[in-house]
Amino acid sequence: MLRGHPVIDADSHKCENPLVFLDYVDPAFRHRIGFVRDRFGEQRFRIVDRRPGGGAADFERLFLQPEGYGKGTYRPYHAETTIGGLFNRRRIEHMDREGIDHQVVYGSVALAFCALIDAELAVALCRAYNDYIAEDCSKHSDRLHPMAVLPLQDPEEAVREMHRCVDRHRMHGVMLPPNVPQPHPAAPERFPDVRVPRHLSHPEYEPVLAAAEGLGLPIALHGAPGMYYAGGTSDQLDSFTLVHVFANRSMQQMALARLVFDGTLEAHPRLRFGFLEAGCGWLPDLLWSLREHWETRIRDFDPYLEPSPAEFVAEFAREGAALRGSRLLGRARGLMNALFTPRAGAVSPGELRRFLYEHPRLCRDPMEYLERGQIFLTAEPSDPAPTYLEQALGSPGRRVCGMAVDYGHWDAALRGCVSEVANRPGIDEEHASLLLGGNALEFYGQRLRKRIEGSSPSVAA
Repeated sequence: MLRGHPVIDADSHKCENPLVFLDYVDPAFRHRIGFVRDRFGEQRFRIVDRRPGGGAADFERLFLQPEGYGKGTYRPYHAETTIGGLFNRRRIEHMDREGIDHQVVYGSVALAFCALIDAELAVALCRAYNDYIAEDCSKHSDRLHPMAVLPLQDPEEAVREMHRCVDRHRMHGVMLPPNVPQPHPAAPERFPDVRVPRHLSHPEYEPVLAAAEGLGLPIALHGAPGMYYAGGTSDQLDSFTLVHVFANRSMQQMALARLVFDGTLEAHPRLRFGFLEAGCGWLPDLLWSLREHWETRIRDFDPYLEPSPAEFVAEFAREGAALRGSRLLGRARGLMNALFTPRAGAVSPGELRRFLYEHPRLCRDPMEYLERGQIFLTAEPSDPAPTYLEQALGSPGRRVCGMAVDYGHWDAALRGCVSEVANRPGIDEEHASLLLGGNALEFYGQRLRKRIEGSSPSVAA
């Protein structure tokens, strides 16, 4: 506890123990997931996927991606938290030492499941992981709060799994990827090296979003470099260090922009989205850009505005002919036809409407979704961005962000994490309590709030 308020690590991770996790996988699929070392001697999960287009189930893939553009982590270990990510006894000791009362727990290899082509395999692995993580955390259910993983490859099964995780495991939220990778239509045989994103605003995922909203569940978007999600800038880089600089940020910015501009946040006003492990300093700049483009390309956009032919001719006569002689006037008629005569029958009215009005479902300033509490981010304890979010975003800037230690992963920020946030210059006591728990409770909602009521505080304070 910090001054009477619970301290919540809003994004920590389980390092799945393959010796245990495999026992939860349906025996019919168990041979298709394993643990290997790649040619560099790095530990990887091996998953045998199905080839795109309904091909054979003989497509061996390694997670994290070991080489090439958008490559994943190598030597992903943290001196303290990797073992704690595997074994909860050590994790709880670290939480007590640092003054962390609660951790919201996400998977590690589970981050890859929505990147698979084979829907049946994805369903089996998500179901296995959810059973595994629920039982793994059950001995510390007053401290560790796992998130469900859903197989977006089959939205009907994803909804069914969502209800099962709520009813059977009392889970309080779901984890989805920032996008779902698809084979590029021009080169399907080159997947996953050549891929395009299917965004969560796609109509196929509408039943999943509607079910989460109906159940009051938050949706936490969590990607990772090397999991084959479309990573924007990071897909153009082949140094993991630089891939990691851009990957999560690029994926989350793209996800937020599509959810706003495609009308998803408008259609689901009670649905809360978390954009995790990407920091928060980029949010003011992105929201300013989204607002500017909403104003100029949607709210005030006149699709029929063109230069006046009469003005063009008048200015052409004054300047063009005078500069280059009367010979240009002879070509003016053809130029005018090319510039100002509509091309009849080129597109249907519906095609023209879709071309001119790209985002008809966005009907308000994107900043309003932040003010409504539909957007949540996390920041590491040392991130300075929370100190200026209020100045950049107004009062919602105090309520948009929570602390994330990234426990279990190589870049975990564990030691002194609570005191670093609580004692940061520019962070007052109320703001510190929001960053260290209050904002996370608002995002994760009543299910998590009820879970932690009356739970034991950590030893440190």
